Amino acid sequence: MVFLDTCILIDYSKDKIVIKESDRQNYCFSSIVQLEFVAGALNKRELKKINKILAEFKSIDTDQDILDLSIKLVNGYALSHNMTIYDAIIAATCLIYDLPLWTYNKKDFRDLNELKLK
Repeated sequence: MVFLDTCILIDYSKDKIVIKESDRQNYCFSSIVQLEFVAGALNKRELKKINKILAEFKSIDTDQDILDLSIKLVNGYALSHNMTIYDAIIAATCLIYDLPLWTYNKKDFRDLNELKLK
């Protein structure tokens, strides 16, 4: 299983990358990615398309363990490395579930040595 960052889903929605239908069960996202993706919708038609795309992949719950680790990450990296709340939750999700993160924004996560990036 590979965790999809919002930037990957955006490019997927614009047909800039291809994820074969037979491979889609190997990819997941969380509610924070869903919120980022949905918030970018410009109109109801685009929102419908986004929700259809999200339905193609597995959704992972953001539980208290993820939020607790996110707080630790923000405490450790927000001031020194500009880690955002969103990135902390994404990183914590990947770390808790031991998932590689597929992102174009590798610089946002480069200081987390235990996080696998794709």
